[in-house]
Amino acid sequence: MSRTKVAVIGSGNIGTDLMIKVLRLSATLQMAAMVGIDPASDGLARANRLGVPTTARGVTGLIAMPDFDEIDIVFDATSARAHQANAAALEPYGKRLIDLTPAAIGPFVVPAVNLDQHLDAPDVNMVTCGGQATIPIVAAISRVTNVPYAEIVASIASKSAGPGTRANIDEFTETTSHAIEAVGGAAKGRAIIVLNPAEPPLIMRDTVLALIGDPDPATHAAVRDSIEAMVAEVAVYVPGYRLEHAVQITPVVPDAPLHTLAGEVVVTHQVSVFLEVEGAAHYLPAYAGNLDIMTSAALRVAERIAAGTPESVK
Repeated sequence: MSRTKVAVIGSGNIGTDLMIKVLRLSATLQMAAMVGIDPASDGLARANRLGVPTTARGVTGLIAMPDFDEIDIVFDATSARAHQANAAALEPYGKRLIDLTPAAIGPFVVPAVNLDQHLDAPDVNMVTCGGQATIPIVAAISRVTNVPYAEIVASIASKSAGPGTRANIDEFTETTSHAIEAVGGAAKGRAIIVLNPAEPPLIMRDTVLALIGDPDPATHAAVRDSIEAMVAEVAVYVPGYRLEHAVQITPVVPDAPLHTLAGEVVVTHQVSVFLEVEGAAHYLPAYAGNLDIMTSAALRVAERIAAGTPESVK
């Protein structure tokens, strides 16, 4: 069976880790090009050593490559602004784009939650590392009971935040907040990112705080079961994804001014979920789980697109 040819734009940390995942893990994808703009980048050097065709002329160089017509899927691991230009340049060629930046040109995709809904989209967005880690939890709660408000805090090692991440902090919070609502199902979402300077670096930790308005113990038990099932589902493609502590569901303080968060909806309990994401260390240290969850999710999406749908099998 022939493999689907893919290209990676962006020879930095995320793009290089993704390339290695395709080479090591995928039985259905074939690396056809690694694209960068810095001829001296480690990503391009590694690609050359591994026999992957390269160009240091960005998307223009990719389009000019002799086997460009054979490439079906293009991962973009650059920046939000760069993806806008790359998507415009590639649009006439009919490539399927998987966007690992916060550009959000196409629909948000979190594999464990809504992958099957967007298999035909020409450009899918992988939200953010914090979104990939926490939106499945919000979705797990909202499939049991309404979530008037959900807030996530993503804490990542400062050393794992490259220039692209740092340049896109505003886009991170805006994109993640919107996706908590659009994909996670919360009525209102908020996202916070923390760059942790601790030494030695700590692995990614994520906190999900959600307000619900159901005091029934049976509902609470169902919420816990739903969250645990979702964690297991994400861990299928992100093996280092796990609960750090048992799910906590606690009554809200009487007369707490929660209308500032949940509007006029009556809320009774807070659901608190604490997660860890340990990276697979394919290219980067294990503490860089924030990068690993992005590349693992993108790989999952690409393999599912390559497999096709029952109505349209490749």
